[in-house]
Amino acid sequence: MDAIYEYAWMIPMLPLMGAMLVGLGLISFNKDTNRLRGIASGFLVSLIGTAMVLSFGILASQLGGHAPYVRMFEWASAGDFKLQMGYIVDPLTSMMLVVVTTVALLVMVYTDGYMAHDPSYVRFYAYLSLFSSSMLGLVISPNLVQVYVFWELVGMCSYLLIGFWYDRKAAADACQKAFVTNRVGDFGLLLGILGLFWATRSFDFAIMGDRLHAMVENGTLSGSIAALFAILVFLGPVAKSAQFPLHVWLPDAMEGPTPISALIHAATMVAAGVFLIARMFPVFSQIPVVMDTIAWTGAITAFIGATTAITQNDIKKGLAYSTMSQLGYMVLAMGVGAYSAGLFHLVTHAFFKAMLFLGSGSVIHGMEEAVGHNPAYAQDMRLMGGLRKLMPITATTFLIGTLAICGIPPFAGFWSKDEILHRAYEANPNLWFIGFVTAGITAFYMFRMYFQTFEGELRATDAGILNMIEGEQLRKMGIAAGPGAMNAKELNAVATLSHEDHHGDPHESPLTMTLPLMVLAIPSMFIGLLGTPFANYFEAFIHAPGEVFVQEPVDLPEFLIMGGSSVGIGLVGISIAILMYLQKKVDPSVWADRLPTLYALSKNKWYFDEIYDAVFVRPSRRLARQVLEVDYKVVDGVVNLTGFLTLLTGEGLKYVENGRAQFYALIVFGAVIVFVIASGFA
Repeated sequence: MDAIYEYAWMIPMLPLMGAMLVGLGLISFNKDTNRLRGIASGFLVSLIGTAMVLSFGILASQLGGHAPYVRMFEWASAGDFKLQMGYIVDPLTSMMLVVVTTVALLVMVYTDGYMAHDPSYVRFYAYLSLFSSSMLGLVISPNLVQVYVFWELVGMCSYLLIGFWYDRKAAADACQKAFVTNRVGDFGLLLGILGLFWATRSFDFAIMGDRLHAMVENGTLSGSIAALFAILVFLGPVAKSAQFPLHVWLPDAMEGPTPISALIHAATMVAAGVFLIARMFPVFSQIPVVMDTIAWTGAITAFIGATTAITQNDIKKGLAYSTMSQLGYMVLAMGVGAYSAGLFHLVTHAFFKAMLFLGSGSVIHGMEEAVGHNPAYAQDMRLMGGLRKLMPITATTFLIGTLAICGIPPFAGFWSKDEILHRAYEANPNLWFIGFVTAGITAFYMFRMYFQTFEGELRATDAGILNMIEGEQLRKMGIAAGPGAMNAKELNAVATLSHEDHHGDPHESPLTMTLPLMVLAIPSMFIGLLGTPFANYFEAFIHAPGEVFVQEPVDLPEFLIMGGSSVGIGLVGISIAILMYLQKKVDPSVWADRLPTLYALSKNKWYFDEIYDAVFVRPSRRLARQVLEVDYKVVDGVVNLTGFLTLLTGEGLKYVENGRAQFYALIVFGAVIVFVIASGFA
């Protein structure tokens, strides 16, 4: 089986080669390449499919007990410094390769139906292939430098894909926001990498951990300095995995096409942060203050994400905050030392969250015709309802994903989330309580989403709701909405947002979109059985570096109490959602009126955007304008003055330099006279 390891480097190279060839075709022969869209997409899908087959082969080999495989070569050297590159294949790598390639393949198949009418269909496929390649390259990286290279490639691809529809202002703003926010975290990551190399003289994960621990133990390095370096590295995952306080980019990333939302939120960009924490575990686990920082960051993020999701009306943004909350669980697990539980939740979440996002795309695709192809309305759950009868496959798979994320057994999310809550309780009951409450909120907002979308009656033509949404859109544009305020600007905006163009009822999506949903439903239901406490095959395969797995007997009363409590709080959340959005026995607006402060806090996303705008954006713009003034008046002024003086002196000298000897003699004579007179006065 060593042959498959020798060619493991082909897994990221295959989609990279495909993206390069299709990209060159788009640059050199744009019209011809776009006309061959079926061939281009089929070529790229076949390459990622081949990579998936290789990934499953490697996973099978690792499950069979093959030792980790490392292949390195010298990339650069200067004196004693030598930098090596290569790839590593171990249980963590093999698991991530399978997750990334499987989700990427299904997303690419789904894209054929979702983007069928988009003129930039081929460009989107090229970006998807490059994005997948970047994440796969990150997964097999054996050291921090190589991780950083692919880390930045992942960030670049996310910028291209979030802003794919760059002619839309919202998409252009969203990709810039994602790029800038991630630069903050990535700068911290870079400083942390340099600091750790300065201290340990290595970029290798295990070596860094051992040397750093030894240096702190013998006093050659301060513990606070070691903690600082580790926290700086952690800033990278904080941004990439949308953790508090660098989470603000993730909901805006929904401006990209839905397939990329699924790929970002399930298996690539946000998973990269949790993956790096796992790789850096030998460093982090030996510094208690860093582990506490990671755990509390995850807990706070989970709570903020869940409490924000309960008031979202955009189906994709609701799922985005759900992703943020679930990532918080993963980071919380890593912080309390539950290495395997955090990674297990990453795996289960990848499948059911990809299914939920692709399901939301199927809903949007079906709703577009019903709301006149207006994206402002197609994603709004207030206009949905009754879609279960019209879109049965989408509704069934979405319900499976909802049950999985709510932690209802035997679906996948129960086993991974329950393990995290159990380990959090053992580490710190306060962390457990935050995760416990968040689990109840998660169940509420997810079933709120399901009931509003698939149950009841279709509300696409409800004039009252349409007018309310239209008013919200106008206010976002800065236009007053109300009687007597209809100026020309408003009339144009209203024409743009017109909802009179209703063509028909929503319909089920084509097979290319529903097939990935049905495939993803299978692991969403059953993959959790690999990590039950009774026979934890997942932890036996993937456990923290340096640890030996021992299957401990299950304390059944403790399991029933912990598992029963997490299911119980989930059922409470589901029951409240049923009363409010299915049976209509409780009016949500009444509670919004009773708790206006909390409602406004959730509705306005905890005011993070407003705070950052006031503290960072506006001062930065003012500073930029002042710098521009200095540049314009001082720097440009000096340059322009130099040019003007040169021009002026040149103009004057051209009359002096006339080539006549008599004139030169006269000038010399005059100069001598001036000199003599000046000497006389002196």
